[in-house]
Amino acid sequence: MNIHPIRNEDDYRATLREVSALVDADPAPDTEDGERLDVLTTLVQAWEARHFPIGAPDPVEAIKFRMEQGGLTHKDLEGLIGKSNRVYEVLGRKRPLTLAMIRRLHRALNIPADALIAETAAA
Repeated sequence: MNIHPIRNEDDYRATLREVSALVDADPAPDTEDGERLDVLTTLVQAWEARHFPIGAPDPVEAIKFRMEQGGLTHKDLEGLIGKSNRVYEVLGRKRPLTLAMIRRLHRALNIPADALIAETAAA
């Protein structure tokens, strides 16, 4: 198995082409091609993490995403954020989350706390 590090954009694109061909072939994990796919995928993930980092989501977007995932409504957040007007203010970015809100949202909706404490984008 002859594998090289990804050092530049050309190496990255060539590796992606090879990974794509291997995925299409669907090799068994314990074969040489399967192991090659595993190693190349790890290299691609490392390159992408270094060159295309994804930051933490905006707190309001994290809440809205969880609401969408769980089929939750604004009414469902009242016990976590406060009365209806408070929920709308937070989701409309007119009011910041308090520490108590962050704790309740984290516990009840399993939203990572670091996503909730990040700066909220301006409306």
